Amino acid sequence: MVKLFDSTGNVKGDIKLPSVFSTSMREDIIKRVVLALQANKRQAYGANRYAGLRTSAHYHGVKDTRGSMKNREIARLPRSHNTSGGQEWRARRVPQTVGGRRSHPPTSEKIWTQKVNKKEMVIAVKSAIAATANPELVSKRGHKFSCELPIIFDDSLNDVKTTKEMKNILFELKLQEDLIRGGKKKVRAGKGTMRGRRYKRSKSVLVVSVDDSLEKPVGNIPGCDFKTLKKLTVEDLAPGTVPGRLTIWTEGAIKKLGELYG
Repeated sequence: MVKLFDSTGNVKGDIKLPSVFSTSMREDIIKRVVLALQANKRQAYGANRYAGLRTSAHYHGVKDTRGSMKNREIARLPRSHNTSGGQEWRARRVPQTVGGRRSHPPTSEKIWTQKVNKKEMVIAVKSAIAATANPELVSKRGHKFSCELPIIFDDSLNDVKTTKEMKNILFELKLQEDLIRGGKKKVRAGKGTMRGRRYKRSKSVLVVSVDDSLEKPVGNIPGCDFKTLKKLTVEDLAPGTVPGRLTIWTEGAIKKLGELYG
């Protein structure tokens, strides 16, 4: 039995947890499933089939003919001819030349998707759900909290319409530090800064409900996420393959979990 909160953040009573919250932890399967989900979202990419080949450079051979490379003391490679700007006899086309094709370019035919067994997927989901009720795992992820886990609200939480009301409810649970942590962002290391993913932000509270009425009030808070139980994935519960995300459940979602997983 755990505490049941109302929409004002006050304790309303107790609620019995379904057996899914007592599932044994399988971090190895969670990691495998999360990596598979990330791989399945990758978009195929490849080099242009004519990259490095758009040139008139060609190979003349070594015979005693016009344009022969014999006795020139240069490498016998495809070279440009009858060009201006210092490009005469400039090697082109082959991989070791400037502007040449790549030896082994990425191909769009490569298959990135990974398959996961259905039983493994169920084990990963159940383990990730159980991790949200483990204070040790939740604190290990870096979340700041002082309330009892798991955090469960009655269905009156779905009546919240504004982000300000949602923030006040989270403040009643004394989750200010975690919200501040999720509001901070830092510059990513590496070339991702040039590719549309310059900043990284910590994950804060995840709210799970049966319907999507809380999508905007929760989604407008930096670092916080909202998911309906139908769309909930292992990656939402264990971002970066690390289980133990600080999660708020509604009473309807808890009852539905009992029907799905016992």
